[in-house]
Amino acid sequence: MDDSGLLRRIAPEAGELIERRYLLLQHISFAQPVGRRALAAYLDWPERLVRKEMDFLRRQGLIVSDPEGMRITPEGEAILKSLREYLRDFRGISQLERELERRLVLKRIIIVPGDSDHDPTVKKELARATAQYLQSILQAGMTLAVTGGTTLAEVAESLPTSREPLDITVVPARGGLGEEVELQANTVAARIAQRLGAQYRLLHIPDDLGEEAVLAVQAEPRIRELLEQIKRADVLLHGIGPAEEMARRRGLPAETIRLLRQRRAVGEAFGFYFDREGRVVYTTSSVGIRHEDVPQITHVVAVGGGCSKAEASLAVISSGGQDVFITDEGAARTLLEILEGRDRRRLSLRAEISEAGIGAP
Repeated sequence: MDDSGLLRRIAPEAGELIERRYLLLQHISFAQPVGRRALAAYLDWPERLVRKEMDFLRRQGLIVSDPEGMRITPEGEAILKSLREYLRDFRGISQLERELERRLVLKRIIIVPGDSDHDPTVKKELARATAQYLQSILQAGMTLAVTGGTTLAEVAESLPTSREPLDITVVPARGGLGEEVELQANTVAARIAQRLGAQYRLLHIPDDLGEEAVLAVQAEPRIRELLEQIKRADVLLHGIGPAEEMARRRGLPAETIRLLRQRRAVGEAFGFYFDREGRVVYTTSSVGIRHEDVPQITHVVAVGGGCSKAEASLAVISSGGQDVFITDEGAARTLLEILEGRDRRRLSLRAEISEAGIGAP
């Protein structure tokens, strides 16, 4: 039994205390400078508890206070980094990653502790992990295609500003998809390129054009050449969202949302809507990477967190072509529950069929 397993067995309260102080340091790190009352509201903790833990962290030299609020010290940042790895062991996250990689047939799954549905700083941690992975695979001469959305906008902000230019080109994976401007793929692509010191190209095609207009725009030589570059991307970084939520956020008409319900769409990625089996049941008119282009891309990285996105994530991953999934603990554990539930139903069905076969004349 490893140290974290022993601690869970003999002193689970010690693990809970460590998690509490990890959460406090993480919130201060992302929100600094931050006041005690604001921190208590973020965490939904009694202010008395926050004050007690702050006093402890201050005595340990992990945080400092000034009139603007609390800040984490360099030593506190180092402790926070170590705590991330400790919590992975304590919660069995590495084992969970391996189990989901096996079940979903993915090259890699990266899971961060927590659930972004309940803690907004977990989404920031998810974005930080994605930014780190992205930096580890990008090489000179590559083309990186990115989608829009809140998670990828956060990834862009999590990338450290490069000291030297990076010889890659960042492009939007699709044209306009009805997002707010700061969440659109064009904006995210430009921001990521600026952070990396890279080149970028933008695709100025809105998603409300009719089919004939889209075909006419695509025939324009510069647009056609850019679309070819997008489809030949070396890396595709895309978000995942629940189908109906994404349809509403992108302003799809009520009749389209009813159609998505009828077709039992549960997940969305780069303008495509998928049912539980990973089948495409609807696609927007926006241009760019299509579902059939995905298997040809060397690195396809999906990002999505929160237990509410587990079913959507499973639908998109089941569609094929995905290589890496970066998520949080909430989504990962819910995903595993869904998969185990499917296994139990299959076994039950087999037992019923077997029993029926035995009883048949």
